[in-house]
Amino acid sequence: ADRFSWYEQNRCSINSCPLVCHLPNLRNNPDYFSQKKTLPQLKKDRPWYSAVQSQVLQDCVKRVDLAFKRYLKGDSNGRKSGRPRFKGKNRYKSFTFPSLGKNPIDGNNLTLPKFGKVKLIYHRSIPEGFKIKTATVTRKADGYYVTLSIQDDTVPDVIPVDSVKNPIGIDMGLKSFLVKSNGSEVPIPQYYRKAQKRLKKVQKAVSRSKKGSNNRKKAVTKLGKAHKKVADTRKDFHFKTAKGLLDEHDLVAHEKLNIKGLAKTKLAKSILDAGWGQFLSILSVKAENAGLATKAVNPRNTSQNCSNCGTKVPKELKDRIHSCPHCGFTADRDVNAAINILNLAVGRPVRSKACRVTEGVPGVGKKPALSR
Repeated sequence: ADRFSWYEQNRCSINSCPLVCHLPNLRNNPDYFSQKKTLPQLKKDRPWYSAVQSQVLQDCVKRVDLAFKRYLKGDSNGRKSGRPRFKGKNRYKSFTFPSLGKNPIDGNNLTLPKFGKVKLIYHRSIPEGFKIKTATVTRKADGYYVTLSIQDDTVPDVIPVDSVKNPIGIDMGLKSFLVKSNGSEVPIPQYYRKAQKRLKKVQKAVSRSKKGSNNRKKAVTKLGKAHKKVADTRKDFHFKTAKGLLDEHDLVAHEKLNIKGLAKTKLAKSILDAGWGQFLSILSVKAENAGLATKAVNPRNTSQNCSNCGTKVPKELKDRIHSCPHCGFTADRDVNAAINILNLAVGRPVRSKACRVTEGVPGVGKKPALSR
């Protein structure tokens, strides 16, 4: 609230611009440290804040500081975020304990400051040699979750690109989720589109219920669970697909996609349903943890250039077969793109002279004869 007050006092209204006016003295911009000093007095003025651990309140102030910095100055790339809004009790869905005691997990119990022992259900134990640093409690549609941040001093050595033995290139798409440079593909599941009918029914129940009623709260909870199920199944698919790629290959090459820009096109729903950004992020993290490598390449003309001779063969999106009139190479356009992506990642030159002629694909016109 203090930051919003400062912002309102110091901004200039656009609809009134007097030639001569009195400018009051600008007060100091509140920052993380100045607001952190006010927390002890805040607990005296509002005693119920004493039930919240001090480091949790400090982390809230740090979040506010970061949000306003992103809004006023932008991030490291200069991209600015939207204006921070006040977070009511129904909008503030997580809080963080920056530090925990020694050995906070005892069996199925997690010891949290001010909470004591909390019953915990987790699917795997903490790896040997790792130390728990922070815990973030998040409220979701079907309950509360805790995310543990663990630390280990050992860092796996990532394999250099020059030493890879079994690389693969992948082309992300909407007909198939991804197509590999060896010709195999992973079907696209379309979890959101398949769940649209069910989501529409639940959303209609929310819209028809009275605001503030218990029936509306139940309907909102049901809608949240339905959306969470779609997100969870998509994320599970991404993890399993990433693991399958890294089990077979030590380098995965992919395009450096501008997903934010693609989300503004007519294919936005299908692109966001596929979740390319989440998948590539999971793939990168899992590869780094395993000491393997991923490499993003420039997507320019990967679908247009011939992977056999390098000649640019213009194609529209409806053209699904790549047929090079220069060398006679014929392949599925996505396979051709995946091969180009792999060649760019490993620095493999495209053959321009020793071109081979492949078997024709039904439905594709006759290839021109090659002349030396």
